Amino acid sequence: MTILKGIRVLDCSIAMAGPFAAQRLGDMGADVVKVEPTSGEWQRHASAGGATGNSINVSFLSLNRNKRSLAIDLKSAEGKAVLLDLVKDADVFLQNYRPGVAARLGVDYATLSAINPRLIYVSMSGYGEDGPYRMLPGQDLLLQGMSGAMLSAGSEGTPPAPAGQYLVDAIAAYSAFEGALAALFHRERTGEGQLVQVNMLDAITTIQMQELSVFTVGGKPQTRSAEPHAHSYIRAPYGVFETADSYMTLAMARFETLARELDDPFFAGMEEEREGWTQRDAIFARLREHLIRKPTAHWLDKFRAADIWCGPVYGYADLVDDPQIKHNGTFVEYDHPTEGRVKVPGFPIRFSRTPSAITRGAPLVGEHSADILRESGRSAEEIAQLIESGVVRQHA
Repeated sequence: MTILKGIRVLDCSIAMAGPFAAQRLGDMGADVVKVEPTSGEWQRHASAGGATGNSINVSFLSLNRNKRSLAIDLKSAEGKAVLLDLVKDADVFLQNYRPGVAARLGVDYATLSAINPRLIYVSMSGYGEDGPYRMLPGQDLLLQGMSGAMLSAGSEGTPPAPAGQYLVDAIAAYSAFEGALAALFHRERTGEGQLVQVNMLDAITTIQMQELSVFTVGGKPQTRSAEPHAHSYIRAPYGVFETADSYMTLAMARFETLARELDDPFFAGMEEEREGWTQRDAIFARLREHLIRKPTAHWLDKFRAADIWCGPVYGYADLVDDPQIKHNGTFVEYDHPTEGRVKVPGFPIRFSRTPSAITRGAPLVGEHSADILRESGRSAEEIAQLIESGVVRQHA
């Protein structure tokens, strides 16, 4: 049995952060009902990387497995009544509307908790539910730039470097996932539901706990060096270096070890906590001269044998084929009715007694509408009328 079996989640979120959080709950066994417009959630129509899929584009497919789709018109009185009926027996309600939208739709926390006091209501926003930025768009790149993180790496005089993934969305998703689990645990103890609020700005800020504490408590400025150092608050060597055939990473090596392994007296006598900071650029330049001479595999074998922290720089093709990734079972495969055989990252948490499982892929628009309404107690005649009127969409 999966750990959240019997928990019902109403996922009214869009784009990445909300759907990713809800998918995590689904991976742990919750019955996640994706409540989306009859035209389909926005992400169904916005491809990532131009990967459109067959009936479901890849970006939607990646964020909505282990869910059932209920497609309804929430702007209609009948559609709203359908949702409020489902709230009566739901455990978690998740939304990432812009501030004020939930109240206008009549699905805010005050309204829904009056219907179901045990409800865990997870509200996600870009910058917070109130405050001067509350109505600004909560988009990943904008928040990365605002977070300060882009200036913790790279070199002085070069443009700030964004992350190569939707970092803020993912961190906000995990924060919402964590908040929902904690609130469910509290409810098990007390019987009380509650409001859980997560915003993307706080999420990306608070994961920089060490860096910001070095600045606010330690008083150390966020200083980029001339060479492309990988983190402004970590001593050299720390970065990405070109080799004869590719690139590699090198982190915080002891200088005496480098002097021995590279047969270079330049590093001899250096102290990690002194020259590691004051000579960052010179250290990087010297290592660059050495590492460009031989291929990555040579340096990995040599440095690992000497207990120097190093690693390859992978592309996705390398990552998928890595032996540790295969050993861990990091990627999972399943058959989807329209997209065929699908290979995607799985759920990263292992439970000895309640393992996660993929029971279904991302749903088609309204694929489960009739089933969900039937479970809520509506008659076949009522369901047929809702579908015929266009309030509810049932996929053929």
